[in-house]
Amino acid sequence: MLLIALVCLGLLVLTTVIHYEVLRGLSNVLPGIEIRPRAKLIVVIVAAFLAHVIEIVLYAAAIWGLVRFPALGSLGDSARFGFDVSLYFSAETFTSLGYGDVVPGGDLRLLAGAEALNGLLLIGWSASYAYIAMERFWNGGPAAGPDN
Repeated sequence: MLLIALVCLGLLVLTTVIHYEVLRGLSNVLPGIEIRPRAKLIVVIVAAFLAHVIEIVLYAAAIWGLVRFPALGSLGDSARFGFDVSLYFSAETFTSLGYGDVVPGGDLRLLAGAEALNGLLLIGWSASYAYIAMERFWNGGPAAGPDN
């Protein structure tokens, strides 16, 4: 359980740093780009999406590695387990979609709960950033650049 808790903490810090750096990079780069506000918003959405994909892959890699140690937990049918199952489960959990067709067992359940909470926070952060970016682009704020 201690190892799982440490992995949860490490992933929380790592995904937060990744998200921060992506959004900070956007804030630094977007005002200087001479493109329409609509295109800037697309850049924001694509960058946030890619940050989430990276974060999901990190959780999937951790899950895949932890399932290799049977004492730490299991994920779904062990006969069909592979990185693809870890990636699917991670995306499902990060987004709180929760189909329930792949279920963690053992201590790995703690990581699943932490990933869901972390995903909700990061998705909310992205939504908040996108709203602020839209407001600036549409109202001619400091990050707006040229109209149209």
